[in-house]
Amino acid sequence: MAENHPEHPSATAFLLIVLSFISTLTAVESNPFSRNLSPSSLGLKKPEKLSHLHFYFHDVVTGKNVTAVRVAKAPTMTKSSPFGAVAVMDDPLTISPDIGSKLVGKAQGIYALASQTEASLLMAFNFAFVEGKYNGSNLSVLGRNPVFSAVREMPVIGGSGVFRFARGYAEARTHTFDLKTGTAVVEYNVYVFHY
Repeated sequence: MAENHPEHPSATAFLLIVLSFISTLTAVESNPFSRNLSPSSLGLKKPEKLSHLHFYFHDVVTGKNVTAVRVAKAPTMTKSSPFGAVAVMDDPLTISPDIGSKLVGKAQGIYALASQTEASLLMAFNFAFVEGKYNGSNLSVLGRNPVFSAVREMPVIGGSGVFRFARGYAEARTHTFDLKTGTAVVEYNVYVFHY
């Protein structure tokens, strides 16, 4: 070990700092927080596929079979300015605009009115699929949805199951919107890369 040399106190301090640094590096290397992996170790040997999914989203906010409920509102919220309202949804996804058509999944998550000047939502939700080879798989969407624009794009930021490591975008178009009830049917075209 280093001897204490009164005539060279800075050399002793430097030596202690170096030894401390080396022991820290050794500890980090023996217990890593992260590591590099080969994609093939996770079964990612196959080339990526680009899939197109098409379905209809049913957001029912009044009546017997409500699929979206408001869970919070700002104290400043009014009918003319719904800024600050937050809703939770469990909306059916079907193959046609008819809510009674074949169910392919659910849109589960939240949306919040995030603009003070327009009807624009911040949406954070999963498309949870229940049909065919996608049964049990999910796509995660997070983005801005200005609901009165003809076409809206929101990023697909990930997924699970068949859609593990997914990326892409969801394109939304309002099919119908009932001003009295607030119920909406939205057509979705989702384009996603996955393995």
